[in-house]
Parts: sequence; structure tokens; C-alpha cells
Amino acid sequence: MHKQRQRGISLVGLIVLIAVLGSIVLLGMQIVPTYMEYRAVQGAIERAKKEAGGSVKDIQESFNKSAEVGYITAISGRDLLIERQGGELEISFAYEKKIPLFGPASLLMEYEGTTVKGGVKKKAE
Repeated sequence: MHKQRQRGISLVGLIVLIAVLGSIVLLGMQIVPTYMEYRAVQGAIERAKKEAGGSVKDIQESFNKSAEVGYITAISGRDLLIERQGGELEISFAYEKKIPLFGPASLLMEYEGTTVKGGVKKKAE
């Protein structure tokens, strides 16, 4: 008689797996909204560049209107870096989002974007 060895996961292994998966899901639930806001900011600066007139104030006001509709709270029109490059106004932004995890631990997300073709922008000094 040969004993067949049981295959599968133990109860302790299952509990550890559920804890790890739960942690990943909770972290994802905190990261996804910040990424969605970043995508909304990127879309808002592209719309502001197309729709606004040729002045910095018009671009800022257009961005603020899009930010209000798109629930963008990370930055406002005055936080945008608006520069003339090659005869055209280009818009850039950069901001950070701090996501508290537990105790003193937190996750820092750094977002930046631009309307410059190729994604190259000047660094603010």
C-alpha cells in the first residue's frame, strides 16, 4: 500500500495568502484614485492649451474650470508652469501625493506631466 500525499494549501498558508492579497488590494484602492486624478490633470492641461486664448491667465482659468468638473484637488491653475517654447505656450506640472500606510510609514507618489511634444520639459530652478 502506497500512501498518497495530500496536495493543496494548508490553513495557515491560506490565511497568509489572504492577508497578502488583502494588503495589495487595500494599497491599490489608495493608489488608483491618485493615478486617476493625475490622468485628469494631464487631460485638463491639454484641454486648457487647446481651448484657452494665448494668455497665461486664460490657460489658468480654463484649467481651473476643468479641475472643478474633474474633481482635481491636487493642483490649481496657479501651480502650472506655463512657458513659451518655439512660439507656443507649453504647460507643465509636478506634484506629490503622500499616502499614509500604517504608523509612520507612508507611500510618496510623484506625478509630473507636460504638453511639450516628446514629454521633455525644462526643470524649474
